[in-house]
Amino acid sequence: MSSTLILITIAVYLVGMLAIGFKYSNNKTSEDFYLGGRKLGPIVTAMSTEASDMSAYLLMGVPGLALFCGLAEASWTAIGLSVGTYLNWLIVAKRLRRYSAKLHSITVPDFLAARFHDNTRLIEILGALTVIVFFVPYTASGFAACGKLFNSLFGFDYMPAMIISAAVIVAYCALGGFMAASVTSLIQSIVMTFALIVVCFFGISKAGGWTAVMDNARTVPGYLNLFASTDITSTEAGSYTFIMIVSTLAWGLGYFGMPHILIHFMAVENEDKLNISRRVGSVWCVISLGVATIIGIIGFAMTKTGALAVPGSEPEAENMIVNVAHLIAQSGFLPAIIGGIILAGILAATMSTADAQLLAAASGVTHNLLNDVLGLKLDDKKNMLVARLTVIGVAIMGVIFASDPSSSIFRVVSFAWAGFGATFGPVMLFALFWKRCNKYGAIAGMASGMITIFIWKYMVRPIGPAFNIYELLPAFVVSSLFIVVVSLITPAPDKAITAEFESV
Repeated sequence: MSSTLILITIAVYLVGMLAIGFKYSNNKTSEDFYLGGRKLGPIVTAMSTEASDMSAYLLMGVPGLALFCGLAEASWTAIGLSVGTYLNWLIVAKRLRRYSAKLHSITVPDFLAARFHDNTRLIEILGALTVIVFFVPYTASGFAACGKLFNSLFGFDYMPAMIISAAVIVAYCALGGFMAASVTSLIQSIVMTFALIVVCFFGISKAGGWTAVMDNARTVPGYLNLFASTDITSTEAGSYTFIMIVSTLAWGLGYFGMPHILIHFMAVENEDKLNISRRVGSVWCVISLGVATIIGIIGFAMTKTGALAVPGSEPEAENMIVNVAHLIAQSGFLPAIIGGIILAGILAATMSTADAQLLAAASGVTHNLLNDVLGLKLDDKKNMLVARLTVIGVAIMGVIFASDPSSSIFRVVSFAWAGFGATFGPVMLFALFWKRCNKYGAIAGMASGMITIFIWKYMVRPIGPAFNIYELLPAFVVSSLFIVVVSLITPAPDKAITAEFESV
């Protein structure tokens, strides 16, 4: 009975998301489809932006990491993300909204190309390729979360469950475009918040109270120490070094280059309302990440009381909230519905990010590659068709990439996050705030950032502990250096570019 009620609750939720897709399916132009006609209000902007950011790693990745490895990595990651979120709202949002509107840009690569008057189209080519290359694994991590959810809870086969979940996301996203994605993300942020609160209090009660949670955590060496490296199988703690802390905090740098986050800044109806969005979004980010980390610690205490099984690996630990929801659902009719809502929260975390990513990938293919680079002059109706087909194509690649259920959601997301942060982050900051930056520096920065991600991840980082730095940090630095040096040794921007810069 509990499983049936959970399924019904999730089904109602999914049908509601599809209904929103149908409601906003009357997009008439590319700007409507990709930016909702720049009509987002401040609260929708704030919550849809943060929900688009907080993918499955909020309800699965972060709690799983905290449960298995203790406070250090999860906490420093949360701190880095919180600081990055606030700074992105504070220094990027308003200027990007104003500048992109002036240049009539509707995608991040489109804005950068227009900002530097790039007639070579290299910026758009690099940007579109980056969007496609890194959004496939990022989107795949969300699909994988859905597959794990239904597999662990109902015993459904992983692949069919993942494919069905992906199909629902694709359906409402392809139908309603950006407005559907934004409105659903607002609802999804509410569901995610409800899930975090319920799981937190239920977990504490099952663990025997907050004192028991802390006492159990102290039984693992270094588990509650922000400067110790450990996991629940360790008999002694290692050191979470200064380099590791800086490396983990570097997650915050990624925000400046996330296309699915930046387009929300471009879509707000009025830049003056971004002050409200900044406050609401930043507060929600801090609280949600903090609670997600605490839930991981609570989860470990629940394993000590026998309420949860002891996970044998980090990927296993990521199922913690799924298992808690199943426990809640066994207590009766209403708890079963609550359990279903919690599981819908995991779907919400996945869907709110995947839909924004699919739209960004579609814009990269349709607007940047087909329209601008290849010069195909499609009318709005054909553009919409191609965009929707691209959403489906990227989703199919994501499903293929996510076919391995043993992969860690947190680790997959970290690589894609680094890719976007290093390729788009530095060039976005210099484009907005350095008048002397030119197209040659922008192209060099984007290319060097992307290349460094792969070199550092697969060639440098495996060398040893001294080089075990999150690839986003060195790649961000390398990209910034290339932008500055190449811009200074090549001709300065012409007067038209400079005048545009000064006008905003």
